[in-house]
This record gives sequence, C-alpha cells and structure tokens, in this order.
Amino acid sequence: MRELDRNIITYSIKELCIKANYILPEDVRKSLNTACENETFPVAKNTLGIIIDNYKIAESENIPICQDTGLACVFIEIGQDLHINGSLEDAINEGVRQGYDQGYLRKSCVSDPIKRKNTGDNTPAMIYYEIVKGDRLKITLAPKGFGSENMSQIKMLRPSDGIDGVVDFVLKVVEEAGPNPCPPIVVGVGIGGTFDKAALIAKKALIRDLDKRNPDPFYKELEEELLKKINNLGIGPQGFGGITTALAVNIETLPTHIAGLPCAVNINCHATRHFSITL
Repeated sequence: MRELDRNIITYSIKELCIKANYILPEDVRKSLNTACENETFPVAKNTLGIIIDNYKIAESENIPICQDTGLACVFIEIGQDLHINGSLEDAINEGVRQGYDQGYLRKSCVSDPIKRKNTGDNTPAMIYYEIVKGDRLKITLAPKGFGSENMSQIKMLRPSDGIDGVVDFVLKVVEEAGPNPCPPIVVGVGIGGTFDKAALIAKKALIRDLDKRNPDPFYKELEEELLKKINNLGIGPQGFGGITTALAVNIETLPTHIAGLPCAVNINCHATRHFSITL
C-alpha cells in the first residue's frame, strides 16, 4: 500500500487551477490555429485570429484566458492500492481555495442554487471519482464556465429513435445554443448508461484531446459526421457566421437498459481548459 500526503494533492490542485485558467492545452491551440487557416469567411477568420491572440496574451501575461474562470471540475482516478494521509476531498477543496486566491481567479460558486450567496473561494469543487488499478492518483482539473454549461441538455430518447434520434438531438442542442456558448465550441456527447451517467460521460468527453477520435470505428465516423453537420449550420466563431462552429465532437458511450437510450450533450466554449497530473 503506497502512502500519499494530502498536502501534495493540495499543492497540485492549486497549481492546476492556475495553469488551466492561464494556458490552453496544446490540442485546443492546434485546433484553433488549424480552424483559422481553413476558415474562408473574412469576419470569422478575423474573429478566430482575435481568439488566438487572446490565449497568447493570457499565457505571456499570466492572466486568465476568460473572465469566467468557472466552477472547478475535478476528475479523480485513484488507485485501489493508494492510501491518502488525510481527507482527499478536503485536500482538493483547499487546493481550489488557494489556486483561485493566489491566481486572482474569479470566484463564481454560490453555496445554494436558490439563495445565491457566494462562497467567496470558489469551493466546493465538483468532484468525480473513479477507482482504478494501481497505486497512483491522476487528477484532471477542468474549469467549466457557464456560458457554455447553460447550453447543455439531456434527453431520454427511446431505443426506436436510434442513431437518427441521437444526431437530430445533438444538432438541435447546438442550433438552439447558437452564439451563446462562445463558439467555436467543443461538443461532448454521452450516450447510454442512466440519466446521470450519460451527463457525466458527456462532460468527461470534453477532457479528451481534440485530435483523438473514439476508438470504435462506428463512433469515430459518427463524431466526424456530426462535426461536419454542426459546421454546416453556419453559426461560426462567436456567432458571426463561417464554417467553424465546432472544433470537435467527442462521443463516449456506456451500456444501458433495454428500454432506454439516454443522450446528453455537454457544450464547452473555445476555451476548453483542462490539465492533468499523476501523483
């Protein structure tokens, strides 16, 4: 049984909070640059250029990419042979607290969804746990802004709706979102499981590198088909038109009940922020 001190976790979370808000992952930067090169509509091309300039300035000046520094979504993969010296959840929240304070990041978390009192330190984090083999701890920090989160939807499709029902629903969600989630967007799609699990895997799909397609050839083809159809909607960067409404469609699936076909669509803006560390 390997031991891991909670203070190491707190420090790592703090650093990830700052890094993820200041620096775009390489796969997202590459995708934006490629989109700008390929964009044919002048207004859209100029808009993508401004987005690229923005992330470069954020990194060089050590400032947030966006004023909405999001809720801290923390994906935890904990090895079954790892013992943590202290409370894992407390260590995570302390790291978020320190990161958002020391990084001068906006605190956007309210303690109650109706009473709306700000917690003042962006805690608690939204934490997703997964127990895996081994004795390591993998942490992925993904700040999630709500301009895009608010555009996400879930639908309990009927099995008879099939693949056409999934495609129609995804396109409907993106079209209804329009310019609101700050396109070009990344579209996470979760198919299967239960009501809650479909939403979870849709969110988890957003942290997959944009240049990595689903390993199943069927879903790889579906990702490519959906991306093409979404970009044909003509919404474009920031809603100004063009051929770049989305940078990628990432699909994740789970087994489900014979009577169900849950489908969740979780949208992220062009600042699809996430970084990982393994301890």
